[in-house]
Amino acid sequence: MENTNTEYFNVSVILPIKSKIAMDFEDYFSKAMESIKNQKVAINELVIVHTEETALKEFLNSYDFSPINTKLVEFKGEPNFGNQINEGVRNASSEWVSFLEFDDEYANIWFKNVKRYSEAYPEVGGFLPIVVDVDEKGVFAGFTNEATFALNISSEIGVLSNETLHTYQNFQFSGMVIKKSLFVDYGMMKSNLKLTFGYEFFLRMTYNSVKIMSIPKIDENKLTENEVKFWIESAKKEYFFTKERDIKYELENV
Repeated sequence: MENTNTEYFNVSVILPIKSKIAMDFEDYFSKAMESIKNQKVAINELVIVHTEETALKEFLNSYDFSPINTKLVEFKGEPNFGNQINEGVRNASSEWVSFLEFDDEYANIWFKNVKRYSEAYPEVGGFLPIVVDVDEKGVFAGFTNEATFALNISSEIGVLSNETLHTYQNFQFSGMVIKKSLFVDYGMMKSNLKLTFGYEFFLRMTYNSVKIMSIPKIDENKLTENEVKFWIESAKKEYFFTKERDIKYELENV
């Protein structure tokens, strides 16, 4: 479905890809592309940073990205996530940049919500989505990035702070939107970090007083069946407790 909405958000989506060999690559990639095409506001551009792998280049060159304005950038250096993200940002022409992995998808309201929030909170430099996690079978497993709304986790509701990160560490930036100028000015991704790059990135941004907010799901549509089940089961767990208890983010036998 093509996005015919004339509303526009000045953002570049950065999508790094190492290889086409990954299991079910084409299926995941197509779903990611559809999630961009079906946004309720138009984006400025998509920047795909890919390696020199022949099969991957042939696939991308033959793929129909229309109506998205797409740049294919061949990466010549060491193909890791941080390096490829940085190269994508260097090639981006928008005020904002967003990072997406090829096996993830945007909710179709995501950029519309970010646009609304960025206009209402001009002091905020970055926005995180509530990430829906699934298991290896594609079954709903939980939410990530929602901890900024939890008591004793964040001192300011919905805001990811440096203090928050020392208390709780499970935050993801796939789907994140951040001002390009802040990303560049504060050092971009650290290419020497292979495992903790996401956590280090958040620590560095918040240490430099970049305000990052998590945006809850806002839509005119009803909750999905999985979301309804999640909230009902969560409410049933709390029903038996007459006093508020500390929120824990591990599996509990309740």
